[in-house]
Amino acid sequence: QVQLVESGGGSVQSGGSLRLACAASGFASSRYCMAWFRQVPGREREGVATIDTNSYTAYVDSAEGRFTISRDNAKDTLYLQMNSLGPEDTAIYYCAADLSHSTVCALFSRTPYNYWGQGTQVTVSS
Repeated sequence: QVQLVESGGGSVQSGGSLRLACAASGFASSRYCMAWFRQVPGREREGVATIDTNSYTAYVDSAEGRFTISRDNAKDTLYLQMNSLGPEDTAIYYCAADLSHSTVCALFSRTPYNYWGQGTQVTVSS
């Protein structure tokens, strides 16, 4: 069955870096939109970055220039390299897959993403 497993979260100081990974199984992730979302308690889950089947990427404004989403199709793994982290980046980060063959990957909506990982905590201290 379809499974997404995130790893790489942790605690860092402001200005530090983390690399998140999401191992996909049960489907060929290279054929679909993949995304990273994040959620802070009490707030809506928000899109951070997306990558489509041609490796075209999109980022929310707060992540542009600091985060890089990428995929290793041979390993069926999605990555999020996060640099220059700040306390505002503290959240649970989720990997998501859209298996509906969307032509454009949604960055501002959770609706198209029908599979989610369990999340990994990222904590940035000032």
